[in-house]
Amino acid sequence: MDYKDKRQINRGRKFLSFFICAEEYCIAIDYVKEIMGLPEITRLPQTPDFIIGVINLRGVIMPVIDMRKKLNLPWESYGPKACVIVIEFDFEGTETRMGIIVDETNEVVAIPAELISRIPYVNSKIRSEYIEGIAEMDEKIKIILDISKVLKDEEFVEINKINRKMETEKEMIDE
Repeated sequence: MDYKDKRQINRGRKFLSFFICAEEYCIAIDYVKEIMGLPEITRLPQTPDFIIGVINLRGVIMPVIDMRKKLNLPWESYGPKACVIVIEFDFEGTETRMGIIVDETNEVVAIPAELISRIPYVNSKIRSEYIEGIAEMDEKIKIILDISKVLKDEEFVEINKINRKMETEKEMIDE
C-alpha cells in the first residue's frame, strides 16, 4: 500500500450528507454528479409513485425519485431548501443517472472506516437493508444509505427504461 492509499484510508471515504424528514443521511460522494435547486418536474403516467417525473438537465432527460415516498417516510410539501441530487452509478453494466429529491443538503464529510458500524438492525424510520452503515461523528448519528439497495432490481430496470425512452425521443426530435 502506498502513501496515497494510506492517506485515503486515514481520512476516510467521502459522503454527501443531507436531510429527509429531519433525519440525516449520507451517500457516497462517488455517486454524486451535481446538486441543483428544485426544478420543474414533468410528471410521467404509469410509473411507481416514488418516481415523480423527469427533468431536463442540459439536454439529458432523467427520472426523479422522491426519497420520502421511496423510504416510506411522511410526505409533506417541499421547503425552500429542497433540492435534487443528481446521482450516477453502474447497474448491471448500464450507466444509470437519476435525481433524488431531499429536504436539504448539509455537507461533504470524510468518514473513516472504523467509525462506520454495520449492524443488522437499525432503529431508524427506514428499512435496514437500505443502510450501508451508521457513523457517529461530533455526537451526531449519520445514516449511510447504500443507494444501490434503496432501489430494487425491477425499479432500476424501470428507471433505465425511462432513461432509454427519453434518449430515443430526444434523438428523434434532434433529427
